[in-house]
Amino acid sequence: MTATGASEEGVGARGAPASGPWWWARRRSAVLDVFLAAASALECVIEGTSFADEAQLPELLGLLLGLLAGSVLLVRRRWPVAVVLVSIAVMPAEMGGMLGVVGLYTLAASDVPRRITALLAGMTVVGTLVTTYLTVQQEMAEQQDFHPPVWFAPALSVAMGLLLTAPPVLWGLYIGARRRLVESLRERADGLERELSLLADRAEERAEWARNEERTRIAREMHDVVAHRVSLMVVHAAALQAVALKDPEKASRNAGLVGDMGRQALTELREMLGVLRTAEGTAVRGASASGAPERLAAVAFRAGSKATERERPAELSGVGAAAESSPAGPSAGGAPVPEQRAGEAEAEGPCLAELADLVGQSRAAGMVVELLVSDAAEAAEEAQEAGAAEIDAEVPAVDAGRRYAARVERTVYRVVQEALTNVHKHAPGAQARVRLAHRDGELAVQVENGPGESDAAGAGLPSGGNGLVGMRERVTALGGVFVSGPTETGGFRVSAVLPASRVAA
Repeated sequence: MTATGASEEGVGARGAPASGPWWWARRRSAVLDVFLAAASALECVIEGTSFADEAQLPELLGLLLGLLAGSVLLVRRRWPVAVVLVSIAVMPAEMGGMLGVVGLYTLAASDVPRRITALLAGMTVVGTLVTTYLTVQQEMAEQQDFHPPVWFAPALSVAMGLLLTAPPVLWGLYIGARRRLVESLRERADGLERELSLLADRAEERAEWARNEERTRIAREMHDVVAHRVSLMVVHAAALQAVALKDPEKASRNAGLVGDMGRQALTELREMLGVLRTAEGTAVRGASASGAPERLAAVAFRAGSKATERERPAELSGVGAAAESSPAGPSAGGAPVPEQRAGEAEAEGPCLAELADLVGQSRAAGMVVELLVSDAAEAAEEAQEAGAAEIDAEVPAVDAGRRYAARVERTVYRVVQEALTNVHKHAPGAQARVRLAHRDGELAVQVENGPGESDAAGAGLPSGGNGLVGMRERVTALGGVFVSGPTETGGFRVSAVLPASRVAA
Protein backbone atom coordinates (compact mmCIF):
# COMPACT_ATOMS: atom_id res chain seq x y z
CA MET A 1 0.00 0.00 0.00
CA THR A 2 1.10 3.57 -0.71
CA ALA A 3 0.46 6.56 1.48
CA THR A 4 -2.91 6.92 -0.19
CA GLY A 5 -3.81 3.29 0.35
CA ALA A 6 -2.91 1.89 -3.05
CA SER A 7 -0.96 -1.30 -3.42
CA GLU A 8 2.71 -1.00 -4.38
CA GLU A 9 3.07 -1.02 -8.14
CA GLY A 10 5.65 -3.65 -8.93
CA VAL A 11 4.79 -6.17 -6.26
CA GLY A 12 2.19 -8.87 -6.33
CA ALA A 13 1.29 -11.71 -4.02
CA ARG A 14 4.23 -13.19 -2.08
CA GLY A 15 6.59 -10.67 -3.59
CA ALA A 16 5.94 -11.82 -7.16
CA PRO A 17 6.24 -9.20 -9.93
CA ALA A 18 3.02 -7.35 -10.73
CA SER A 19 1.04 -8.97 -13.51
CA GLY A 20 -1.86 -6.51 -13.76
CA PRO A 21 -2.13 -3.29 -15.79
CA TRP A 22 -1.36 0.14 -14.38
CA TRP A 23 -1.75 0.26 -10.59
CA TRP A 24 -3.33 -3.16 -10.17
CA ALA A 25 -1.09 -5.90 -8.78
CA ARG A 26 -3.14 -8.68 -10.35
CA ARG A 27 -5.45 -8.94 -13.30
CA ARG A 28 -8.34 -10.20 -11.19
CA SER A 29 -8.11 -7.01 -9.08
CA ALA A 30 -8.47 -4.96 -12.25
CA VAL A 31 -11.45 -7.05 -13.37
CA LEU A 32 -13.13 -6.65 -9.97
CA ASP A 33 -12.69 -2.86 -9.99
CA VAL A 34 -14.02 -2.58 -13.52
CA PHE A 35 -17.10 -4.60 -12.53
CA LEU A 36 -17.67 -2.45 -9.41
CA ALA A 37 -17.18 0.76 -11.38
CA ALA A 38 -19.69 -0.38 -14.02
CA ALA A 39 -22.28 -1.29 -11.39
CA SER A 40 -21.73 1.99 -9.55
CA ALA A 41 -21.93 3.96 -12.79
CA LEU A 42 -25.21 2.26 -13.69
CA GLU A 43 -26.63 3.08 -10.26
CA CYS A 44 -25.48 6.68 -10.42
CA VAL A 45 -26.82 7.12 -13.95
CA ILE A 46 -30.29 5.96 -12.86
CA GLU A 47 -30.22 8.13 -9.73
CA GLY A 48 -28.74 11.08 -11.65
CA THR A 49 -31.49 10.94 -14.25
CA SER A 50 -34.13 10.95 -11.49
CA PHE A 51 -32.41 13.86 -9.76
CA ALA A 52 -32.29 15.84 -13.00
CA ASP A 53 -36.05 15.36 -13.49
CA GLU A 54 -36.83 16.52 -9.96
CA ALA A 55 -34.48 19.51 -10.22
CA GLN A 56 -35.78 20.39 -13.70
CA LEU A 57 -32.33 19.99 -15.23
CA PRO A 58 -31.44 18.46 -18.58
CA GLU A 59 -31.56 14.71 -18.39
CA LEU A 60 -28.24 14.43 -20.23
CA LEU A 61 -26.55 16.39 -17.45
CA GLY A 62 -27.79 13.95 -14.83
CA LEU A 63 -26.68 11.03 -16.96
CA LEU A 64 -23.15 12.43 -17.41
CA LEU A 65 -22.89 13.28 -13.72
CA GLY A 66 -23.91 9.78 -12.70
CA LEU A 67 -21.53 8.21 -15.22
CA LEU A 68 -18.54 10.24 -14.04
CA ALA A 69 -19.30 9.79 -10.34
CA GLY A 70 -19.83 6.04 -10.57
CA SER A 71 -16.70 5.46 -12.67
CA VAL A 72 -14.51 6.89 -9.91
CA LEU A 73 -14.37 3.40 -8.36
CA LEU A 74 -11.80 2.50 -11.01
CA VAL A 75 -9.17 4.43 -9.01
CA ARG A 76 -10.26 3.31 -5.55
CA ARG A 77 -7.01 1.38 -4.95
CA ARG A 78 -4.90 4.30 -6.14
CA TRP A 79 -6.74 7.25 -4.59
CA PRO A 80 -9.27 6.04 -1.98
CA VAL A 81 -9.56 9.50 -0.42
CA ALA A 82 -10.74 10.96 -3.74
CA VAL A 83 -13.40 8.26 -4.08
CA VAL A 84 -14.84 9.05 -0.62
CA LEU A 85 -14.83 12.80 -1.31
CA VAL A 86 -16.71 12.24 -4.58
CA SER A 87 -19.29 10.09 -2.75
CA ILE A 88 -19.80 12.84 -0.17
CA ALA A 89 -20.10 15.45 -2.90
CA VAL A 90 -22.93 13.62 -4.72
CA MET A 91 -24.92 12.86 -1.55
CA PRO A 92 -27.26 15.91 -1.99
CA ALA A 93 -28.26 14.42 -5.35
CA GLU A 94 -29.21 11.21 -3.53
CA MET A 95 -26.86 9.06 -5.60
CA GLY A 96 -23.66 7.10 -4.99
CA GLY A 97 -24.78 4.69 -2.28
CA MET A 98 -22.57 1.88 -3.61
CA LEU A 99 -19.81 4.41 -4.31
CA GLY A 100 -19.80 5.53 -0.67
CA VAL A 101 -19.86 2.02 0.82
CA VAL A 102 -17.05 0.67 -1.38
CA GLY A 103 -15.03 3.88 -0.98
CA LEU A 104 -15.23 3.77 2.83
CA TYR A 105 -14.18 0.10 2.86
CA THR A 106 -11.21 0.79 0.59
CA LEU A 107 -10.21 3.83 2.65
CA ALA A 108 -10.32 1.91 5.96
CA ALA A 109 -8.35 -1.02 4.52
CA SER A 110 -5.62 1.22 3.09
CA ASP A 111 -2.59 2.71 4.82
CA VAL A 112 -4.11 6.19 4.96
CA PRO A 113 -3.62 7.73 8.44
CA ARG A 114 -6.42 6.84 10.80
CA ARG A 115 -7.26 10.47 11.56
CA ILE A 116 -8.05 11.05 7.88
CA THR A 117 -10.16 7.89 7.80
CA ALA A 118 -12.08 9.01 10.91
CA LEU A 119 -12.62 12.50 9.50
CA LEU A 120 -13.98 11.26 6.18
CA ALA A 121 -16.13 8.63 7.89
CA GLY A 122 -17.58 11.35 10.14
CA MET A 123 -18.28 13.55 7.14
CA THR A 124 -20.04 10.63 5.46
CA VAL A 125 -22.18 10.00 8.55
CA VAL A 126 -23.17 13.66 8.75
CA GLY A 127 -23.90 13.85 5.04
CA THR A 128 -26.01 10.69 5.11
CA LEU A 129 -27.83 11.87 8.24
CA VAL A 130 -28.71 15.28 6.77
CA THR A 131 -29.72 13.87 3.40
CA THR A 132 -31.88 11.18 4.96
CA TYR A 133 -33.52 13.62 7.40
CA LEU A 134 -34.45 16.08 4.64
CA THR A 135 -35.77 13.29 2.42
CA VAL A 136 -37.93 11.85 5.25
CA GLN A 137 -39.30 15.28 6.15
CA GLN A 138 -40.18 15.93 2.51
CA GLU A 139 -42.00 12.62 2.14
CA MET A 140 -43.86 13.11 5.46
CA ALA A 141 -45.03 16.53 4.24
CA GLU A 142 -46.35 15.02 0.99
CA GLN A 143 -48.36 12.33 2.85
CA GLN A 144 -51.08 14.13 4.87
CA ASP A 145 -52.46 11.01 6.53
CA PHE A 146 -49.01 9.88 7.91
CA HIS A 147 -48.25 11.35 11.34
CA PRO A 148 -45.22 9.56 12.89
CA PRO A 149 -43.73 10.59 16.25
CA VAL A 150 -41.36 13.51 16.41
CA TRP A 151 -38.33 11.30 17.01
CA PHE A 152 -39.03 9.15 13.96
CA ALA A 153 -37.16 11.27 11.36
CA PRO A 154 -34.04 11.90 13.52
CA ALA A 155 -33.86 8.26 14.59
CA LEU A 156 -34.22 7.01 11.05
CA SER A 157 -31.56 9.45 9.84
CA VAL A 158 -29.06 8.36 12.50
CA ALA A 159 -29.75 4.70 11.79
CA MET A 160 -29.21 5.17 8.06
CA GLY A 161 -26.03 7.14 8.63
CA LEU A 162 -24.56 4.47 10.91
CA LEU A 163 -25.81 1.59 8.77
CA LEU A 164 -24.20 2.92 5.59
CA THR A 165 -20.94 3.98 7.30
CA ALA A 166 -20.03 1.73 10.26
CA PRO A 167 -20.06 -1.73 8.59
CA PRO A 168 -17.76 -0.85 5.64
CA VAL A 169 -15.39 1.10 7.90
CA LEU A 170 -15.15 -1.70 10.49
CA TRP A 171 -14.77 -4.39 7.85
CA GLY A 172 -12.11 -2.36 6.07
CA LEU A 173 -10.18 -1.86 9.30
CA TYR A 174 -10.28 -5.59 9.94
CA ILE A 175 -9.14 -6.48 6.43
CA GLY A 176 -6.36 -3.86 6.55
CA ALA A 177 -5.08 -5.13 9.90
CA ARG A 178 -5.21 -8.72 8.68
CA ARG A 179 -3.42 -7.79 5.47
CA ARG A 180 -0.66 -5.99 7.36
CA LEU A 181 -0.31 -8.91 9.75
CA VAL A 182 0.01 -11.37 6.89
CA GLU A 183 2.50 -9.10 5.17
CA SER A 184 4.60 -8.77 8.32
CA LEU A 185 4.53 -12.53 8.84
CA ARG A 186 5.53 -13.05 5.22
CA GLU A 187 8.39 -10.59 5.55
CA ARG A 188 9.47 -12.26 8.76
CA ALA A 189 9.35 -15.67 7.10
CA ASP A 190 11.38 -14.34 4.17
CA GLY A 191 13.88 -12.83 6.61
CA LEU A 192 14.15 -16.09 8.51
CA GLU A 193 14.60 -17.97 5.26
CA ARG A 194 17.41 -15.63 4.27
CA GLU A 195 19.00 -15.95 7.70
CA LEU A 196 18.74 -19.73 7.56
CA SER A 197 20.32 -19.68 4.13
CA LEU A 198 23.16 -17.52 5.43
CA LEU A 199 23.57 -19.75 8.47
CA ALA A 200 23.65 -22.81 6.24
CA ASP A 201 26.29 -21.19 4.05
CA ARG A 202 28.33 -20.21 7.09
CA ALA A 203 27.94 -23.67 8.58
CA GLU A 204 29.17 -25.17 5.33
CA GLU A 205 32.12 -22.78 5.33
CA ARG A 206 32.92 -23.62 8.96
CA ALA A 207 32.63 -27.33 8.20
CA GLU A 208 34.96 -26.98 5.22
CA TRP A 209 37.38 -24.94 7.33
CA ALA A 210 37.22 -27.55 10.10
CA ARG A 211 37.88 -30.36 7.62
CA ASN A 212 40.88 -28.53 6.19
CA GLU A 213 42.14 -27.73 9.67
CA GLU A 214 41.74 -31.34 10.70
CA ARG A 215 43.63 -32.54 7.64
CA THR A 216 46.41 -30.08 8.41
CA ARG A 217 46.59 -31.19 12.04
CA ILE A 218 46.69 -34.88 11.14
CA ALA A 219 49.31 -34.30 8.44
CA ARG A 220 51.41 -32.28 10.87
CA GLU A 221 51.11 -34.95 13.54
CA MET A 222 52.04 -37.74 11.16
CA HIS A 223 55.01 -35.72 9.92
CA ASP A 224 56.24 -35.12 13.47
CA VAL A 225 55.86 -38.66 14.76
CA VAL A 226 57.21 -40.48 11.68
CA ALA A 227 59.84 -38.19 10.16
CA HIS A 228 62.07 -38.19 13.24
CA ARG A 229 62.23 -41.96 13.58
CA VAL A 230 62.72 -42.56 9.88
CA SER A 231 65.49 -39.93 9.85
CA LEU A 232 67.29 -41.72 12.68
CA MET A 233 66.89 -45.00 10.85
CA VAL A 234 68.52 -43.50 7.75
CA VAL A 235 71.37 -42.10 9.83
CA HIS A 236 71.97 -45.50 11.38
CA ALA A 237 71.91 -47.07 7.92
CA ALA A 238 74.56 -44.60 6.75
CA ALA A 239 76.71 -45.46 9.78
CA LEU A 240 76.22 -49.15 9.04
CA GLN A 241 77.50 -48.63 5.53
CA ALA A 242 80.57 -46.83 6.89
CA VAL A 243 81.62 -49.58 9.34
CA ALA A 244 80.45 -52.64 7.40
CA LEU A 245 83.91 -53.61 6.19
CA LYS A 246 85.93 -52.42 9.20
CA ASP A 247 83.95 -54.05 12.00
CA PRO A 248 81.49 -56.75 10.89
CA GLU A 249 80.33 -57.41 14.44
CA LYS A 250 79.46 -53.79 15.01
CA ALA A 251 77.83 -53.65 11.59
CA SER A 252 75.69 -56.62 12.56
CA ARG A 253 74.53 -54.85 15.71
CA ASN A 254 73.80 -51.73 13.68
CA ALA A 255 71.82 -53.75 11.17
CA GLY A 256 69.74 -55.24 13.96
CA LEU A 257 69.07 -51.78 15.38
CA VAL A 258 68.07 -50.45 11.96
CA GLY A 259 65.72 -53.40 11.54
CA ASP A 260 64.15 -52.75 14.93
CA MET A 261 63.65 -49.08 14.11
CA GLY A 262 62.17 -49.94 10.71
CA ARG A 263 59.73 -52.38 12.23
CA GLN A 264 58.84 -49.81 14.88
CA ALA A 265 58.20 -47.20 12.18
CA LEU A 266 55.89 -49.62 10.36
CA THR A 267 54.07 -50.33 13.62
CA GLU A 268 53.57 -46.58 14.16
CA LEU A 269 52.18 -46.18 10.66
CA ARG A 270 49.75 -49.08 11.12
CA GLU A 271 48.54 -47.74 14.47
CA MET A 272 48.08 -44.23 13.11
CA LEU A 273 46.16 -45.51 10.11
CA GLY A 274 43.99 -47.49 12.50
CA VAL A 275 43.30 -44.33 14.50
CA LEU A 276 42.31 -42.47 11.31
CA ARG A 277 39.97 -45.26 10.24
CA THR A 278 38.37 -45.33 13.68
CA ALA A 279 37.94 -41.56 13.68
CA GLU A 280 36.41 -41.72 10.20
CA GLY A 281 33.98 -44.44 11.30
CA THR A 282 32.84 -42.47 14.34
CA ALA A 283 32.39 -39.37 12.20
CA VAL A 284 30.14 -41.30 9.81
CA ARG A 285 28.04 -42.47 12.75
CA GLY A 286 27.66 -38.86 13.91
CA ALA A 287 30.42 -38.67 16.49
CA SER A 288 33.17 -36.07 16.46
CA ALA A 289 36.59 -37.08 15.18
CA SER A 290 38.42 -34.01 16.45
CA GLY A 291 40.49 -36.09 18.89
CA ALA A 292 42.36 -37.96 16.14
CA PRO A 293 45.57 -35.88 16.38
CA GLU A 294 45.68 -36.40 20.16
CA ARG A 295 45.29 -40.15 19.66
CA LEU A 296 48.01 -40.03 17.02
CA ALA A 297 50.26 -38.32 19.56
CA ALA A 298 49.55 -41.07 22.10
CA VAL A 299 50.41 -43.72 19.49
CA ALA A 300 53.68 -41.98 18.71
CA PHE A 301 54.54 -41.68 22.39
CA ARG A 302 54.00 -45.38 23.04
CA ALA A 303 56.06 -46.29 20.01
CA GLY A 304 58.82 -43.90 21.02
CA SER A 305 58.97 -45.31 24.53
CA LYS A 306 59.23 -48.87 23.23
CA ALA A 307 61.94 -47.92 20.74
CA THR A 308 63.96 -46.15 23.42
CA GLU A 309 63.84 -49.22 25.64
CA ARG A 310 65.09 -51.32 22.69
CA GLU A 311 67.92 -48.89 21.96
CA ARG A 312 69.36 -48.85 25.49
CA PRO A 313 70.67 -52.43 25.60
CA ALA A 314 71.91 -52.10 22.01
CA GLU A 315 73.87 -48.89 22.58
CA LEU A 316 76.54 -48.42 19.95
CA SER A 317 80.04 -47.63 21.05
CA GLY A 318 81.33 -46.76 17.58
CA VAL A 319 78.42 -45.20 15.74
CA GLY A 320 80.10 -41.84 16.17
CA ALA A 321 83.26 -40.82 17.98
CA ALA A 322 81.65 -37.64 19.09
CA ALA A 323 78.93 -39.57 20.84
CA GLU A 324 81.53 -41.54 22.83
CA SER A 325 83.52 -38.45 23.76
CA SER A 326 80.46 -36.62 25.01
CA PRO A 327 80.08 -36.64 28.81
CA ALA A 328 76.42 -37.31 28.37
CA GLY A 329 75.12 -40.80 27.91
CA PRO A 330 71.88 -42.40 27.06
CA SER A 331 71.31 -43.05 30.69
CA ALA A 332 70.34 -39.41 31.10
CA GLY A 333 66.75 -40.18 30.47
CA GLY A 334 66.93 -43.70 31.83
CA ALA A 335 64.91 -43.02 34.93
CA PRO A 336 61.71 -45.00 34.58
CA VAL A 337 58.54 -43.04 34.33
CA PRO A 338 55.95 -43.86 37.01
CA GLU A 339 53.05 -45.96 35.84
CA GLN A 340 50.54 -43.21 36.48
CA ARG A 341 52.70 -40.77 34.54
CA ALA A 342 52.99 -43.25 31.68
CA GLY A 343 49.24 -43.71 31.65
CA GLU A 344 48.71 -39.98 31.38
CA ALA A 345 51.27 -39.73 28.61
CA GLU A 346 49.58 -42.50 26.68
CA ALA A 347 46.34 -40.61 26.93
CA GLU A 348 47.78 -37.19 26.18
CA GLY A 349 50.89 -37.77 24.04
CA PRO A 350 54.57 -37.04 24.71
CA CYS A 351 55.54 -34.80 27.59
CA LEU A 352 58.56 -32.93 28.94
CA ALA A 353 59.69 -35.98 30.92
CA GLU A 354 60.52 -37.68 27.61
CA LEU A 355 62.89 -34.99 26.34
CA ALA A 356 65.88 -36.84 27.79
CA ASP A 357 64.92 -39.99 25.88
CA LEU A 358 64.48 -37.93 22.72
CA VAL A 359 67.94 -36.43 23.13
CA GLY A 360 69.34 -39.88 23.88
CA GLN A 361 68.05 -41.18 20.56
CA SER A 362 69.97 -38.46 18.70
CA ARG A 363 73.10 -39.25 20.72
CA ALA A 364 72.78 -42.90 19.76
CA ALA A 365 72.76 -41.77 16.13
CA GLY A 366 76.13 -40.02 16.59
CA MET A 367 75.09 -36.45 17.36
CA VAL A 368 76.64 -34.46 20.22
CA VAL A 369 73.62 -33.08 22.03
CA GLU A 370 73.56 -31.13 25.28
CA LEU A 371 70.35 -30.71 27.27
CA LEU A 372 70.14 -27.72 29.61
CA VAL A 373 67.20 -27.07 31.90
CA SER A 374 66.83 -23.95 34.01
CA ASP A 375 64.27 -22.51 36.38
CA ALA A 376 63.93 -18.77 36.92
CA ALA A 377 64.69 -18.91 40.66
CA GLU A 378 67.24 -21.69 40.46
CA ALA A 379 69.10 -20.04 37.57
CA ALA A 380 69.48 -16.77 39.49
CA GLU A 381 70.78 -18.52 42.61
CA GLU A 382 73.25 -20.72 40.71
CA ALA A 383 74.45 -17.76 38.63
CA GLN A 384 75.38 -15.91 41.83
CA GLU A 385 77.18 -18.89 43.33
CA ALA A 386 78.95 -20.48 40.35
CA GLY A 387 78.35 -18.03 37.49
CA ALA A 388 76.62 -20.72 35.40
CA ALA A 389 73.30 -22.48 35.28
CA GLU A 390 74.10 -25.57 33.24
CA ILE A 391 72.71 -28.98 34.12
CA ASP A 392 74.36 -31.85 32.32
CA ALA A 393 72.35 -34.63 30.78
CA GLU A 394 73.85 -37.17 33.17
CA VAL A 395 71.60 -35.89 35.96
CA PRO A 396 67.82 -35.91 35.64
CA ALA A 397 67.48 -33.10 33.13
CA VAL A 398 63.72 -32.78 33.28
CA ASP A 399 61.93 -32.93 36.59
CA ALA A 400 59.18 -35.51 36.32
CA GLY A 401 57.21 -33.58 38.93
CA ARG A 402 56.80 -30.58 36.69
CA ARG A 403 53.51 -30.56 34.89
CA TYR A 404 52.00 -28.17 32.35
CA ALA A 405 48.98 -28.50 30.14
CA ALA A 406 49.24 -31.52 27.86
CA ARG A 407 49.12 -29.42 24.70
CA VAL A 408 51.95 -27.20 25.93
CA GLU A 409 54.23 -30.12 26.81
CA ARG A 410 53.40 -31.90 23.56
CA THR A 411 54.21 -28.77 21.54
CA VAL A 412 57.57 -28.29 23.26
CA TYR A 413 58.39 -31.95 22.65
CA ARG A 414 57.50 -31.69 18.95
CA VAL A 415 59.57 -28.52 18.52
CA VAL A 416 62.65 -30.21 19.99
CA GLN A 417 61.99 -33.37 17.97
CA GLU A 418 61.67 -31.56 14.65
CA ALA A 419 64.65 -29.31 15.36
CA LEU A 420 66.90 -32.32 16.06
CA THR A 421 65.60 -34.03 12.93
CA ASN A 422 66.57 -30.95 10.92
CA VAL A 423 70.07 -31.09 12.41
CA HIS A 424 70.39 -34.70 11.21
CA LYS A 425 69.21 -33.68 7.75
CA HIS A 426 70.98 -30.41 7.12
CA ALA A 427 74.01 -30.30 9.45
CA PRO A 428 75.61 -33.77 9.75
CA GLY A 429 78.31 -33.87 12.40
CA ALA A 430 77.16 -30.61 14.02
CA GLN A 431 76.89 -30.19 17.79
CA ALA A 432 73.47 -29.23 19.17
CA ARG A 433 72.28 -27.70 22.38
CA VAL A 434 68.74 -27.93 23.75
CA ARG A 435 67.72 -25.34 26.33
CA LEU A 436 64.52 -25.54 28.34
CA ALA A 437 63.61 -22.65 30.64
CA HIS A 438 60.77 -22.64 33.19
CA ARG A 439 59.66 -19.05 33.75
CA ASP A 440 56.80 -17.35 35.51
CA GLY A 441 53.76 -17.86 33.31
CA GLU A 442 55.66 -19.18 30.30
CA LEU A 443 57.82 -22.02 29.05
CA ALA A 444 60.73 -21.35 26.68
CA VAL A 445 62.68 -23.79 24.54
CA GLN A 446 65.64 -23.24 22.23
CA VAL A 447 67.48 -25.68 19.98
CA GLU A 448 70.73 -24.40 18.49
CA ASN A 449 73.30 -26.22 16.42
CA GLY A 450 76.66 -25.24 15.07
CA PRO A 451 77.85 -25.58 11.49
CA GLY A 452 78.04 -29.06 10.07
CA GLU A 453 81.40 -30.72 9.57
CA SER A 454 82.65 -30.37 6.03
CA ASP A 455 84.08 -33.89 5.96
CA ALA A 456 81.01 -35.48 7.53
CA ALA A 457 79.03 -37.65 5.16
CA GLY A 458 75.39 -36.77 5.14
CA ALA A 459 72.68 -39.37 5.17
CA GLY A 460 71.02 -37.85 2.12
CA LEU A 461 67.71 -37.27 3.88
CA PRO A 462 65.03 -35.57 1.75
CA SER A 463 63.29 -32.45 3.03
CA GLY A 464 59.71 -31.52 2.33
CA GLY A 465 59.93 -28.02 3.81
CA ASN A 466 57.12 -28.67 6.30
CA GLY A 467 59.11 -28.89 9.51
CA LEU A 468 59.46 -25.19 10.36
CA VAL A 469 55.94 -24.49 9.12
CA GLY A 470 54.51 -27.19 11.39
CA MET A 471 56.48 -25.92 14.40
CA ARG A 472 55.28 -22.37 13.83
CA GLU A 473 51.66 -23.52 13.50
CA ARG A 474 51.86 -25.49 16.73
CA VAL A 475 53.36 -22.64 18.73
CA THR A 476 51.16 -19.84 17.39
CA ALA A 477 48.04 -21.98 17.93
CA LEU A 478 48.76 -21.80 21.67
CA GLY A 479 49.39 -18.05 21.60
CA GLY A 480 53.17 -18.41 21.69
CA VAL A 481 56.05 -16.85 19.77
CA PHE A 482 58.22 -18.82 17.34
CA VAL A 483 61.50 -17.59 15.83
CA SER A 484 63.92 -19.48 13.62
CA GLY A 485 66.94 -18.52 11.54
CA PRO A 486 70.67 -18.94 10.98
CA THR A 487 73.24 -17.94 13.59
CA GLU A 488 76.36 -15.83 13.16
CA THR A 489 78.58 -18.90 13.42
CA GLY A 490 76.93 -20.63 10.49
CA GLY A 491 74.55 -22.79 12.49
CA PHE A 492 70.80 -22.61 12.99
CA ARG A 493 68.59 -21.66 15.93
CA VAL A 494 64.98 -22.48 16.70
CA SER A 495 63.28 -20.69 19.63
CA ALA A 496 59.74 -20.89 21.01
CA VAL A 497 58.08 -19.25 24.00
CA LEU A 498 54.66 -20.52 25.10
CA PRO A 499 52.35 -19.06 27.73
CA ALA A 500 51.87 -21.77 30.35
CA SER A 501 51.00 -22.22 33.98
CA ARG A 502 51.88 -25.24 36.02
CA VAL A 503 49.16 -27.69 36.90
CA ALA A 504 48.91 -28.62 40.54
CA ALA A 505 50.04 -32.13 41.20
